Amino acid sequence: MPTPKILLVDDDPQSLQSTQKILTFAGYEVTTAQDGQYALDLVRPAAGRSQESFDLIVTDVRMPRLGGLEFLRAISLCGDRTPVILMTAFGRVEDAVWAMKLGAVDFLTKPFKRQVLLSAVEAVLRRSKRSSVGTSGAALSGSLESRIIGDSEVIRSLRENISRVAGTVASVLLTGESGTGKELVARCIHETSPRREGPFVGLNCAAVPEQLIEAELFGFEKGSFTGATGSKEGLFQTAHGGTLLLDEIGDMPLPLQTTLLRVLQESEIRKIGATYSRKVDVRVIAATNRDLHAEVQAGRFRQDLLYRLEVIGLRVPALREREADVRKLAFHFLHDSAARHGKTVERITDQALAVLEGHLWPGNIRELSNVIERAVIFAMSEELTLADLPPHLMALSSQLRGEAPGDFEKLLKQKIEVALGTPLKDVEELLIRKTLEATDGDKNMTARLLGINSRTIYRRLDGKKPLESPTSPDALGLEIENQ
Repeated sequence: MPTPKILLVDDDPQSLQSTQKILTFAGYEVTTAQDGQYALDLVRPAAGRSQESFDLIVTDVRMPRLGGLEFLRAISLCGDRTPVILMTAFGRVEDAVWAMKLGAVDFLTKPFKRQVLLSAVEAVLRRSKRSSVGTSGAALSGSLESRIIGDSEVIRSLRENISRVAGTVASVLLTGESGTGKELVARCIHETSPRREGPFVGLNCAAVPEQLIEAELFGFEKGSFTGATGSKEGLFQTAHGGTLLLDEIGDMPLPLQTTLLRVLQESEIRKIGATYSRKVDVRVIAATNRDLHAEVQAGRFRQDLLYRLEVIGLRVPALREREADVRKLAFHFLHDSAARHGKTVERITDQALAVLEGHLWPGNIRELSNVIERAVIFAMSEELTLADLPPHLMALSSQLRGEAPGDFEKLLKQKIEVALGTPLKDVEELLIRKTLEATDGDKNMTARLLGINSRTIYRRLDGKKPLESPTSPDALGLEIENQ
């Protein structure tokens, strides 16, 4: 089978090179263009030159001479039906809506993860009649195992559940902490479902101002409010025939929750200012890091909407619940970051792996990805070592080597209480002193626990005498309690 040909368009040389490497390593044949005009010259027929043929175009939105939206409009006018994926660092909903109107099949926000790009590319090529994915690298990217990485029991169970629910039309509620990969799970559900040929559209409810969410979701008619100089389709219309991801659904305002409930019940929407409704065929996947059942009890979320969204509930586990996957994920991010930054880092030392596997990862997969990327950038050899890890992991590395006293995990469970009205300056100094006592004077570990730079500790405490009454811990009502 022929190798799929991709035209990659980006005016940022570093972004162009890193994205090209990702696609090339996945088994695709990639042609690059520095801007939309150059790309248009490649695909548009011209006298004395044969027209280039591509299976997919991946282009940036904002570029000199000819931007991505203008380029998309130009090739459409030429009659070219090559599928187009747009990418942008700005992530404006307006651009996404216009892109879909002009015929784009997907819209990615920079910086995106390697697997997000490959998943989007593979999904487009799979449904394209003009191409097929024949190389082993590209075929691998289409499997759940290559996108939801890990061999732990909780991840195997998650992949099985994705396969089971993908073929249904039921709404899905994804729960889990920030950084666990809920958006990726949503994309996997879409791409393995009968709706995979339809659009996948996402909205972060926490990122859009409250007064604009309704307009983004349902659209508006010209003149319906001040500034509405034209009509606009909402994301429900854009996602017709496909999937709509409502991320951070717990941040949706209560009045809009009522409107959303009606849409889910009736499968129809009404634009702001419109006098009629129209049917929509959209599968809704919602995601949140909140406990929506607790939000219902607190009166911040509608119970009937929760029932409607949670027809199927999937929980995406935190990274600390899948410690066995840290090593595999670390190497995945290592190879990804090395390719994107043009580095030759290929291995991780046993000491560095021990630190990575021993960390609690409060930021989950997102934190691990960022840590590995930083380490790859600072690595001086083909092997990632302890010295390449960020400072906040070094206290833990010292403990693993037996160089620092105390139990780091027990320290995290200690509690400090301060009486109301205590001067902030005294509280800060007492907190530093008490944490230093708990860590036996280890200033690096103290800085890690308090989330400050170790230089701050030296600057505030070095050369100072111990605090005296009346600002002693007892006088302030400060207690340290071991739980």
